[in-house]
Amino acid sequence: MNVDVLIIGAGLAGLSCAKTIADYGIDFLLLEASEDAGGRIRTDHVDGFLLDRGFQVFSTAYPEARRLLEYQALELQHFFPGAAIRCLGKWHRMPDPFRHPIQSIQALFTPIGTLSDKIRVATFRYRAGTETLNDLFQRPETSTLQHLKNFGFSSSMIERFFRPFLGGVFLDPELQTSSRMAEFALRMFASGDISLPAWGMGAIPRQLVSRLPAERIRTQARVASIQKTSVTLESGEALSARAVVVATDGPAAMRLVPGLTSSAYRRVTCLYYGAPEPPYSGPHLLLNGEGVGPINNLCVLTQIAPTYSTTKKQLISVSVLNHSDPSKEDLAIGVRQQLGEWFGSQVEDWQPIRAYHITSAQPVQVPPFPNPLSRQTHVQDGVFVCGDFCATGTIDGALFSGRRAAEDIRKWLEA
Repeated sequence: MNVDVLIIGAGLAGLSCAKTIADYGIDFLLLEASEDAGGRIRTDHVDGFLLDRGFQVFSTAYPEARRLLEYQALELQHFFPGAAIRCLGKWHRMPDPFRHPIQSIQALFTPIGTLSDKIRVATFRYRAGTETLNDLFQRPETSTLQHLKNFGFSSSMIERFFRPFLGGVFLDPELQTSSRMAEFALRMFASGDISLPAWGMGAIPRQLVSRLPAERIRTQARVASIQKTSVTLESGEALSARAVVVATDGPAAMRLVPGLTSSAYRRVTCLYYGAPEPPYSGPHLLLNGEGVGPINNLCVLTQIAPTYSTTKKQLISVSVLNHSDPSKEDLAIGVRQQLGEWFGSQVEDWQPIRAYHITSAQPVQVPPFPNPLSRQTHVQDGVFVCGDFCATGTIDGALFSGRRAAEDIRKWLEA
């Protein structure tokens, strides 16, 4: 035996598993195929900007993150509680009615849904926060779209707010995601601050890495195959352990563990621009409530976290969901055209920085969606799995799944 536990994949699930295993005093080795830890939560430094690999946000209400992370060290920068929505050729603010009651009264007269819809939002928000998470994930379920209709929201409210908002959260413009996940997401948004770490989303995995022994992490160590509790790297090196944890995304896990199933993954394209001036002032998420054009949501990241740019320019993130595979050039042209319609001639001065085309961005989470708090991690004798596809397709789901796998390993080793 080389170690007690081999962990394959140094994304958030693998890091959470390694941290918990280390706390138990169990010997482990963490193997990462790429040059650095973090998985899909990575931040690149490009031309004086911090570019997250896809637009991502962090909720301070995530229960597993509260358990595992030091928020103060992340220097979290918060969004405005609510959103700005493009509708009928103008931007309209829709604040959280509980945190900004006065602004919410003003928002009653915007064309985003009816007056009844806006009152119903408060009820919907409150319902998502009742009962325990375990109870929430056992509620009767349907699709998010049907759930909104059953709750009585008008088509205007669904199309102009919920579709771009929840569609952006789940990368699911059709809103087929489980209503349980919709209620979970609303609960996280309502009970915490939506934030960005000052130095990029990659600060989250970096914090976890800093708490692990450096000699217990090997990068550029891609695993070719698993045979029971032995692992063969692409280099030909063989390693063995008492237990193996597969902490990759779903497709990679299915390749390594025959018979394992995983949902498909949703894709997203994120385009970054540098601009002389912010096109919209304030720490807002901007949503496309008009239902036309490629853009789903936009964010001037430097209005939330000025540290995302060391230049005098503003950093703008644009997200496109489920595009039909046009050429990258055609997509960029369509996005810039829509930006010009929204913000006018200033867009001509925006400098394209980089585009990320992410094909495995988030697992599909449609009904039937099993309770993520009670899923099994032990899939074969001595082989365990964890990752967001094993829990909720969120940062918190990955962290929780990793800890859960570590707890199950400890029990198995001690049996």
